[in-house]
Amino acid sequence: MIDRIHHVAYRCMDANRTVDFYKKYMDMDLVLAISEDKVPSTGEPDPYIHIFLDAGSDNVLAFFEIPNSPKMGFDDNTPDWVQHIAFKVADEETLMAAKKKLEDDGIEVVGPTNHHIFQSIYFRDPDGHRLELAYDTASSEDLKKLNEIAPEMMVEWAKSKKTLKHAAWLHEEQFKE
Repeated sequence: MIDRIHHVAYRCMDANRTVDFYKKYMDMDLVLAISEDKVPSTGEPDPYIHIFLDAGSDNVLAFFEIPNSPKMGFDDNTPDWVQHIAFKVADEETLMAAKKKLEDDGIEVVGPTNHHIFQSIYFRDPDGHRLELAYDTASSEDLKKLNEIAPEMMVEWAKSKKTLKHAAWLHEEQFKE
Protein backbone atom coordinates (compact mmCIF):
# COMPACT_ATOMS: atom_id res chain seq x y z
CA MET A 1 0.00 0.00 0.00
CA ILE A 2 2.63 2.58 1.01
CA ASP A 3 5.24 3.43 -1.60
CA ARG A 4 7.51 5.47 0.71
CA ILE A 5 7.41 8.32 3.23
CA HIS A 6 6.45 11.43 1.28
CA HIS A 7 7.97 13.84 3.80
CA VAL A 8 8.47 14.30 7.51
CA ALA A 9 7.67 17.77 8.87
CA TYR A 10 8.89 19.65 11.93
CA ARG A 11 8.66 23.20 13.15
CA CYS A 12 11.40 25.80 12.87
CA MET A 13 11.68 29.35 14.15
CA ASP A 14 13.52 30.82 11.14
CA ALA A 15 13.09 29.13 7.75
CA ASN A 16 16.15 30.78 6.20
CA ARG A 17 18.38 29.78 9.13
CA THR A 18 17.06 26.23 8.85
CA VAL A 19 17.74 26.06 5.10
CA ASP A 20 21.27 27.40 5.66
CA PHE A 21 22.02 24.91 8.48
CA TYR A 22 20.79 21.84 6.65
CA LYS A 23 22.63 22.87 3.47
CA LYS A 24 25.90 23.53 5.30
CA TYR A 25 25.97 20.49 7.60
CA MET A 26 23.77 17.92 5.86
CA ASP A 27 24.20 18.94 2.20
CA MET A 28 20.41 19.20 1.77
CA ASP A 29 19.12 21.53 -0.91
CA LEU A 30 15.90 23.51 -0.68
CA VAL A 31 13.55 21.96 -3.24
CA LEU A 32 10.42 24.03 -2.71
CA ALA A 33 8.63 26.44 -0.44
CA ILE A 34 4.92 27.08 0.04
CA SER A 35 3.47 30.03 1.94
CA GLU A 36 -0.20 30.65 2.64
CA ASP A 37 -2.52 32.58 4.95
CA LYS A 38 -4.76 29.61 5.76
CA VAL A 39 -3.97 26.03 6.73
CA PRO A 40 -5.23 23.87 3.82
CA SER A 41 -6.31 20.92 6.00
CA THR A 42 -8.26 22.98 8.57
CA GLY A 43 -8.98 26.31 6.89
CA GLU A 44 -7.81 28.19 9.99
CA PRO A 45 -6.08 31.50 9.40
CA ASP A 46 -2.41 31.08 10.30
CA PRO A 47 0.23 32.44 7.93
CA TYR A 48 3.16 30.09 7.43
CA ILE A 49 5.99 29.04 5.18
CA HIS A 50 6.47 25.34 4.54
CA ILE A 51 9.94 24.42 3.27
CA PHE A 52 11.04 21.12 1.76
CA LEU A 53 14.65 19.90 1.80
CA ASP A 54 16.17 17.12 -0.30
CA ALA A 55 17.37 14.47 2.16
CA GLY A 56 18.67 12.21 -0.62
CA SER A 57 17.32 9.02 -2.20
CA ASP A 58 13.90 10.61 -2.81
CA ASN A 59 13.49 11.48 0.89
CA VAL A 60 12.20 14.89 1.95
CA LEU A 61 12.59 16.70 5.27
CA ALA A 62 10.17 19.59 5.70
CA PHE A 63 9.75 22.43 8.19
CA PHE A 64 7.04 24.95 9.01
CA GLU A 65 7.80 28.44 10.23
CA ILE A 66 4.59 29.67 11.91
CA PRO A 67 5.34 33.10 13.36
CA ASN A 68 1.94 33.73 15.01
CA SER A 69 2.08 30.60 17.19
CA PRO A 70 3.46 30.41 20.73
CA LYS A 71 7.16 29.71 21.25
CA MET A 72 8.24 26.31 20.01
CA GLY A 73 8.59 23.52 22.58
CA PHE A 74 9.23 19.79 22.79
CA ASP A 75 7.37 16.93 24.45
CA ASP A 76 8.32 17.28 28.12
CA ASN A 77 6.96 13.81 28.92
CA THR A 78 9.34 12.03 26.54
CA PRO A 79 13.07 11.77 27.32
CA ASP A 80 15.16 14.08 25.18
CA TRP A 81 17.26 11.25 23.72
CA VAL A 82 14.15 9.58 22.26
CA GLN A 83 13.10 12.51 20.08
CA HIS A 84 15.49 12.65 17.11
CA ILE A 85 15.85 12.32 13.37
CA ALA A 86 18.49 9.85 12.14
CA PHE A 87 20.16 10.07 8.75
CA LYS A 88 22.29 7.40 7.12
CA VAL A 89 25.78 8.24 5.88
CA ALA A 90 28.05 6.08 3.75
CA ASP A 91 30.86 5.18 6.13
CA GLU A 92 33.06 6.06 9.11
CA GLU A 93 35.07 8.59 7.11
CA THR A 94 31.90 10.52 6.20
CA LEU A 95 30.68 10.40 9.80
CA MET A 96 33.95 11.65 11.24
CA ALA A 97 34.24 14.44 8.63
CA ALA A 98 30.76 15.62 9.61
CA LYS A 99 31.70 15.49 13.31
CA LYS A 100 34.80 17.59 12.68
CA LYS A 101 32.92 20.18 10.63
CA LEU A 102 30.24 20.52 13.30
CA GLU A 103 32.76 20.77 16.16
CA ASP A 104 34.94 23.22 14.22
CA ASP A 105 31.90 25.51 14.08
CA GLY A 106 31.25 25.17 17.82
CA ILE A 107 28.38 22.70 17.60
CA GLU A 108 28.41 20.13 20.41
CA VAL A 109 28.57 16.54 19.16
CA VAL A 110 27.98 13.38 21.19
CA GLY A 111 29.76 10.29 19.95
CA PRO A 112 30.61 8.38 17.99
CA THR A 113 28.36 5.93 19.78
CA ASN A 114 28.69 2.21 19.09
CA HIS A 115 25.25 0.63 18.61
CA HIS A 116 26.96 -2.58 17.37
CA ILE A 117 24.85 -2.64 14.20
CA PHE A 118 25.72 0.99 13.40
CA GLN A 119 27.92 3.83 14.65
CA SER A 120 26.52 7.32 15.09
CA ILE A 121 26.93 10.87 16.31
CA TYR A 122 24.30 13.20 17.78
CA PHE A 123 23.96 16.99 17.61
CA ARG A 124 21.25 19.66 17.45
CA ASP A 125 19.99 21.96 14.75
CA PRO A 126 19.48 25.68 15.54
CA ASP A 127 15.96 25.00 16.89
CA GLY A 128 17.07 22.20 19.20
CA HIS A 129 15.95 19.21 17.11
CA ARG A 130 18.25 16.31 17.97
CA LEU A 131 19.87 14.87 14.86
CA GLU A 132 21.79 11.65 14.36
CA LEU A 133 24.16 10.65 11.59
CA ALA A 134 24.82 6.91 11.35
CA TYR A 135 26.66 4.40 9.21
CA ASP A 136 25.85 0.70 9.21
CA THR A 137 28.28 -1.85 10.62
CA ALA A 138 25.96 -4.86 11.01
CA SER A 139 26.78 -8.20 9.51
CA SER A 140 24.05 -10.00 7.61
CA GLU A 141 24.08 -12.60 10.40
CA ASP A 142 23.44 -9.94 13.05
CA LEU A 143 20.54 -8.49 11.07
CA LYS A 144 19.07 -11.95 10.46
CA LYS A 145 19.29 -12.77 14.17
CA LEU A 146 17.64 -9.47 15.17
CA ASN A 147 14.90 -9.97 12.61
CA GLU A 148 14.18 -13.49 13.84
CA ILE A 149 13.87 -12.51 17.52
CA ALA A 150 11.81 -9.35 16.94
CA PRO A 151 8.33 -10.97 16.95
CA GLU A 152 9.02 -12.89 20.18
CA MET A 153 10.38 -9.73 21.80
CA MET A 154 7.22 -7.82 20.89
CA VAL A 155 5.02 -10.47 22.51
CA GLU A 156 7.11 -10.56 25.69
CA TRP A 157 7.34 -6.75 25.89
CA ALA A 158 3.56 -6.42 25.59
CA LYS A 159 3.15 -8.78 28.56
CA SER A 160 5.86 -7.50 30.90
CA LYS A 161 7.02 -3.99 29.85
CA LYS A 162 10.36 -5.05 31.31
CA THR A 163 13.77 -5.05 29.67
CA LEU A 164 14.30 -8.09 27.47
CA LYS A 165 17.68 -9.78 27.03
CA HIS A 166 17.17 -11.22 23.53
CA ALA A 167 19.45 -8.61 21.93
CA ALA A 168 21.67 -7.87 24.93
CA TRP A 169 24.68 -9.06 22.92
CA LEU A 170 24.51 -5.73 21.06
CA HIS A 171 25.88 -3.79 24.03
CA GLU A 172 27.26 -6.40 26.46
CA GLU A 173 30.89 -5.32 26.01
CA GLN A 174 30.02 -1.63 26.12
CA PHE A 175 28.35 -1.80 29.53
CA LYS A 176 30.67 -4.21 31.35
CA GLU A 177 32.06 -2.78 34.56
